[in-house]
Amino acid sequence: MATTDFQTRLMSLQANMLNFAYMLTSNRDDAHDLLQDTMLKALDNADKYVENTNFKGWVFTIMRNLFINNYRRVVRSATVIDQTEDLYQLNLCQDSGITSPEGTYSVQEITDAIAAFPEKYSVPFTMHVAGYKYHEIAEETGLPIGTFKSRIFTARQQLQTRFADYR
Repeated sequence: MATTDFQTRLMSLQANMLNFAYMLTSNRDDAHDLLQDTMLKALDNADKYVENTNFKGWVFTIMRNLFINNYRRVVRSATVIDQTEDLYQLNLCQDSGITSPEGTYSVQEITDAIAAFPEKYSVPFTMHVAGYKYHEIAEETGLPIGTFKSRIFTARQQLQTRFADYR
């Protein structure tokens, strides 16, 4: 395909490409940037276009791939990697979303609530929270897996009821 013919076909798709870019980005400026990047990439790779194939599909695929690659790049750059010597930033307290200290429960209150459960509920629940696997809890307690799973569920329900105002 001649260079001028390629450019003419590309320019005729510009309005459709802008609409598609706006649909992808939902932002006018980003859509124009994506359109410009797509036009540049298509012109740079004009020699890779094969005659008698869907030109519009080829160009829109370029645009979609550019959008996906840019999106992934932004997500990767937004990921926080703690490179401090002692991983200081990972140990910072995170905002719990609770606006006042009165809206939280202390660890002691939750521990007391679990201790108030009958032993048949507190032991499996405590082991589960401690990170034991189901088969390990079954071996330790001598109970079938289904039995202590239901006890863990019941203990969780009792905690949710007791601390319902926490949510």
